[in-house]
Formats: sequence, structure tokens, C-alpha cells
Amino acid sequence: MDRNVRLIGFASMIRASGASIINPYITIYLYKFLGVPYAVIGLLILVVGVPPLLVSPVGGLITDRAGRRRVILIALAAESVSVTSIGFNMLIGSLPGILISAASSGIAGSVAGPAVSAYVADMAEGSERSLGYTWLRIGFNIGFTVGVGLGGFLIGYLGFPQVGILSGSILAVGVLVLLALLAPSAYDITRNKVHEAKSPKQEPSEGPGSMRQSFGILARDRRFLVFCLASLIASLVYSQWSTTFPLFVNTVEGVPTWLLGLALALNGAIVIFGQTTTTRLMLGRRHTTAAVLGLLLFAAAFIALGAFSLLGFGVLVAAFAFVILLTLGENLGAIPMMTLPSNLAPRTERGSYNGAFNTLSGIGSVFAPLAGGLALSASGNPLVVWGVLALPTVPAVLIFLWLGRRIPVAANTI
Repeated sequence: MDRNVRLIGFASMIRASGASIINPYITIYLYKFLGVPYAVIGLLILVVGVPPLLVSPVGGLITDRAGRRRVILIALAAESVSVTSIGFNMLIGSLPGILISAASSGIAGSVAGPAVSAYVADMAEGSERSLGYTWLRIGFNIGFTVGVGLGGFLIGYLGFPQVGILSGSILAVGVLVLLALLAPSAYDITRNKVHEAKSPKQEPSEGPGSMRQSFGILARDRRFLVFCLASLIASLVYSQWSTTFPLFVNTVEGVPTWLLGLALALNGAIVIFGQTTTTRLMLGRRHTTAAVLGLLLFAAAFIALGAFSLLGFGVLVAAFAFVILLTLGENLGAIPMMTLPSNLAPRTERGSYNGAFNTLSGIGSVFAPLAGGLALSASGNPLVVWGVLALPTVPAVLIFLWLGRRIPVAANTI
């Protein structure tokens, strides 16, 4: 595997450790320190999530034209500043400031996402590409595991604002690592040759057309759009993990942040030690099969959490059972979500395809906290709450099964 793909994974580890020190705990801060109700928290997260959603396609288009490395560095530097600002606004108790900073952080991440995905796709082909994205995900989850565990511990001793500022500082380190060591991708080098060409005869043909042409290519790709629809619905399920679960466990079941941090860290640990094995076991099988199996495990995790909590098995048993089942499903579902957009894209449109995918699938992620907040507000029965939140798995599974018969074998093979 190219060393730059490993470097991206390492930088992703640093970035994730910084972001996850504070991000999973923002909703708890809003509820406990600013008195924001569950349903309103869900609505606020929806509002904050809209700008990044709209920006992601633009980030993809820019990535294909400005180059992967340049976009990655600028966007991640902006994310570092935004996360630091979250900590400062927690210090003064400013809800608008926290929301604006969180939205800015999301916008920066949305611009960086397509660039990172396109970079990895440039540096690897076929099964190596799936393994490259696996390395990226492992790096992220090593950072996530360290970050959420450390964040849950430090918040109890230092407080939310101080931990937020620390979070932004760690993100800045990741940017500096990439600035010093990350080489341009093969696509970046080709694009640079285009701009350095002295005459039309010297100019390579490699490169995207106009933005209008890129939008036209996306609009005509029915299989890609249906894949985005299936992923949108799946994201309504996936994203309950990062918002509704911490709220439920901490504010409904009374689990302290340090124990919650351990549960969240378990998720990262299972990815670290299990994602490579999961990807290798699935090599040669369909991406859509991995998506279906992952969703079924998510549904089982939701039902298990609701049933264990309702029957009094102990909230910690319920929480850790939830995390284990969910992460096994996440390891499966992550393979197509990371790889298929690039597999379906023409080489010169990988940025725009990943940007469009992030936006369309991200609609589900944006509405998930609102659905979770409404479910928590509407019922005190945990089995009802988590049973309702598991319902979107049904249409998502059906669409992925339909897609499995229509995506070309080469693109759909892990």
C-alpha cells in the first residue's frame, strides 16, 4: 500500500482524537448546562447540519479542479480553528456561538471529506482501494477511541470549555503533519502538468470538464443516485449512535461521562482490531451484501438496547451489548459507504461523486438527531424508542438488495 495512504490514516488518527474529545459530548453540554430540551437539541443539530450538507458537493467539485492535497490542508486547518472556537464559546456559555462554530467545523469537514476519499482512490485500485479505505477508517477509530475515552475523563476534571480548546489544538497537529509529509496524489501531479503546459499540444487530456458537465454526469447516473438514496435511509439508523445513544445513556439512564466514554471507546477498539479482518473476509463479495448485513446488525443492536433496558438487565450491560453489535454492523456498512462512490465514478469525477454522496447520504445523518430527540420526548419506553429508530433499516435493506442486481460486478466487488 502506498505510504501516503498510510500517512492519511495516521493524520486521520490525530484528527479524530482531537474532534472526538469534545464532539460526542456537545449535546450533553447543551442539555445539562444550557437547559436545552431533547427535541430542541435534535432540531438544533438539524439546523447546524444543513450548511455542511450543502457545501459538500462544492468541495467535491473544487477537489477535482484545485487538487486533493491543497483542499485537504486548507479545510482541515479551518476545522481546527472552528473546534477551538467551540471551546471558547462554551467558556462564555454562548449557544449561538457554539452552534456557529459547530456548523463551521462541519463545513470544513464536508469540504475535506471528498478530497480525502478522492486522494485514496487516486492511490489505489480494486481490492487495494477497499483496503486503503480500511486503513483510513482504522486510523480514524484509533483516534476516536483515544479521544472519547480521554474526553469523558477530562470533562469531569477540567470542564467542557477547556476540553474543547484542547480538542482544537490536537486537530492543528494533524494539519501540520500533513503539511510536512503528504505528497500530491497522482491526479494532483497530472493536473499540475495541465496548468504548466506551454501549448495545447503539450496539454494532457486528463481533467474534469465544466461544473455543468459534472452535474450532468451525476444527474444521469441512476445507479449512483439510488445508492445515495439507500445510504440516506441507512444514515437515519447509523447516526443514532453518535447523538441519541449518548443522550439516552447519560441523561435517561444516568451513566456518568467517564463510563460513557469507555463505551464509546469500545466502538473504536472493535474497529481498530476488527475492520481489517472484516474487509478481508468480505473480499470478493458484493458491497451491497456488506451494506445489508451491516444494517441488520444495527437493527439487532437497537432492539437489544431497548429490550435490555426495559427488562432491567442493567444499563451498562445494555450499553456495551449495543456497542458490540452496532460496531460489527458498522465495520460491514463502512466498506460500501467508503468505497462504492469512487468505484462508480469516472476517474476525473471522483471528487464530485464523493461530494454528492456525502450530501445526499448526509441528509439522513442531519435528520437522525431530530428523530432521536422526538423519540426520546415521545416515549419513556426504551424498547419503543429504539424499535422506532430501527424501522428505516427495512426500506434501506430492500433498496440495497435491488441495487445488488444492477451495479456492475467489477464496481460492486469488494
